[in-house]
This record gives sequence, C-alpha cells and structure tokens, in this order.
Amino acid sequence: MEEKIFSVSDYIQILNQGLKGFAAKIMGEVSEISFGPTGHAYFTLKDEKDESLIRCVIWKSIYDVYGVELKEGVKVIATGCPEIYAPWGKLSFKCRVIEYAGEGVLKKEYEKLKDRLAKEGLFAELRKRPIPQYAQRIGLITSKQGAVLADFLNNLARFGFKITMIDSRVEGQAAVADLLDSIKTIKKEKIEALVIMRGGGSLESMQAFNNESLVREIIDFPVPVIAAIGHHKDVPLAALAADLAVSTPSMAAIILCKPWEQASSFLKEYENKIMSFYDRVLENAGFLIDWQRVASGFSSLLIAIKQQLDHSQEIIYLRNPETQLKLGYSIARVDGRLIRSVKNTKIGQDLEVSLADGEIISRVRNINKKHEKRKKG
Repeated sequence: MEEKIFSVSDYIQILNQGLKGFAAKIMGEVSEISFGPTGHAYFTLKDEKDESLIRCVIWKSIYDVYGVELKEGVKVIATGCPEIYAPWGKLSFKCRVIEYAGEGVLKKEYEKLKDRLAKEGLFAELRKRPIPQYAQRIGLITSKQGAVLADFLNNLARFGFKITMIDSRVEGQAAVADLLDSIKTIKKEKIEALVIMRGGGSLESMQAFNNESLVREIIDFPVPVIAAIGHHKDVPLAALAADLAVSTPSMAAIILCKPWEQASSFLKEYENKIMSFYDRVLENAGFLIDWQRVASGFSSLLIAIKQQLDHSQEIIYLRNPETQLKLGYSIARVDGRLIRSVKNTKIGQDLEVSLADGEIISRVRNINKKHEKRKKG
C-alpha cells in the first residue's frame, strides 16, 4: 500500500487539529514581551523552577478584554492550546484567556484598578440610578447551573415577574467574555432592571467581576443594574459600579418584591377602609330608613289631626250662635240673661232680641205656654 505524502501546510493543519486536544492552563513568569503592529501581544512564559520557556501569543481583541498588563516579571496564568504558526513553522501557545496568578498580585491589581476607576467617579453615589418601583420585566445574567438561581426565582414567583435570562459563565477570569457578550445581548431586550448575580467565592474565582470592561458596561447599561455578587472582604468592582449592590441573590429578589408587597398591603388597607365606609353608609341608610318611617308616621298623624281639626271647626261653625242668626234665628235676653224658657221672663219686662244684623228692644205683653199632651193611661 502506497504511503500518503502530505504537503507542509496540510500536515501543519493536521498537527494543529490534534494540538487542540492539548488545551490547558499554564502558569509562568512573563518575559520577552512585544506588541505587533496590529496590537497582538507576543511573550514568553518562563518556569521559575528550571527556566523552561514556551512562546505565547494573545490577540489584541482578547488582550483588551481581560485587562491584564503584560510586563516582564509578572506572573500570569494563560488558558489556551498550542498551535504551529505555518508562515514561521514555530510552535506557540495561543491564549484565549489571560489572568494574574497569585492572590498577592490579584489584590495589588484589584486595588490599583479600584483607585483609578474611583478617581474617574465611576463608583460615586451621585451617578447611581434608583431601582424602579413596581418593575415587572427583569433581565437576569447568571449561570443556570448555580443554586442561587432557584432562590432568586422562588422569591419572585408570587408577583408574576417576567424574567429574561441569559445563561453565562460567572466563575473566574474566563467568565469575562461570556459576561460581556451576555450584557450586549440583553441590552436588546425590553427590561426595566438588570440583575447580575452569582454566589460568593475567593478573589481568584471573582476575577471576572473585577474587570474594567465589565465595570464600564454596567455603568453604561440603559436601565438600573443590581449586582447580587457574594463577597467577603473585597467588594467586586462590578458591585461598586452597579446602581445597587446586595450580598445575595435572595436579597435582590426581596428588594424587587418590596414595592409590590407594600402595594398589596396598601390595597388591603384601602379595602378595609372602603368596607368600613360602606358599613357606615349602610348603617346610616338604616337610620335614614327608620327616620323615613317615623316621618311617614308623623305625616299620617298630621293628616289625621288636620282632619279632626277640620271636623271640629265645622262643628264649631255650625254651633256658633252667629251662624244660627244668619239662618234666620234670633236670641232673646232679659237683663243680659239668655231666655231659654217662658219661665225665664214675665209680663212687663223688656226683651233684648239679637238678630243677624242688629238688636230689637221690646216689652213682654203676653206669655203663651205650650200645653203638654196628656199621657194615655
């Protein structure tokens, strides 16, 4: 069987394909640093034990993202895989992530970046925006694998929030690129507030949240940002830049829910006031109905009294002597005394006879008595 012969370029491609399986993190001290005309960084990592060397390259677009200043003597961790650069035929370690190594260096670089950004006013309280009350459309950037996600969502469930979530890496320096891409993606969504969250961790594991590019993206984000990034001593710079920083995702959920809880409490209070008001109205209506009944009874009584008065007035009118005089009757008096019988006067006395239109004075000349009929025995 004839042995296959490869061209140089084909063989290098085969080698590079195989070399992808040797992806790794390597740590060493930077030496022989140089930058190409396009901004790509070329440097050598040296092993501090035996001074073994490996050549490395990192593209400008990646170098700018991670904010690591490559200079001789700095200890870094590079993540990537080896690759043969065909035009030169040289093997280089192609970096896709670069970070400082050692907590002492991390702490020093953290403080340096923090001071520089603080002098720009990026952490000032005056530039922080209030979290909108009664927000419903919430953006969320976190890892869907994290236990904190369930805590956050469970606290929001009862108020029907609409969550737009972007799944992102949140662990270590390698998470920077994911976080930046997630922010750019969620910017296109219609949200009222953004929550970026993860649990606590070491300074090394929190490196993505101490990144200058991420800080500036948070500051320039179109709606308020809540950082729920757990920490111990050193507050992540992303939390300092956020409009509101809380220690846990559960606390972020509580803050978003608080206005709705207050509104619910107010509504309950107003409901009680309204019900109390209507109880008083109904009670007053009962009094009014009773008063209407009393007034109705009183009105009936007045009608009955008026009818009685009218009847009495008619009787008085009919029994008024003057009324009788107008009907043709007269009244006789002797010495001012009313004569009701012939026995009340005698012959020779003067009579005063009252008529409707005056009086007549006359003298009694004769008295005729009516004879009573004898009772049959």
